[in-house]
Amino acid sequence: MSEKCWYLVSYDIRDSKRWRRAYQQLQGRGERIHYSLFRCRLDRTELERLRWELEAVLGQQDDLMFIRLCPRCAGTIRERGKVNDWSPPTNRFEVF
Repeated sequence: MSEKCWYLVSYDIRDSKRWRRAYQQLQGRGERIHYSLFRCRLDRTELERLRWELEAVLGQQDDLMFIRLCPRCAGTIRERGKVNDWSPPTNRFEVF
């Protein structure tokens, strides 16, 4: 399995029904930052699956953008009133 990276997923969907379906697809895979912006930690397979599923929902006039963030870039992001938590999650278990 490939390494997981942070992605910003932004969309502009003009129909509320399609918007709701796209939102549901993203909701289980990332954290909503703004109205049409999610941050997701995905590997290559998860990214391609999500892109394929969203493309099936979107219409011709809708927009979708994925922005990959390197670990250094993700570490420099600052959000007003929030702690910077863009670091990779730590393992909660040990393998002996």
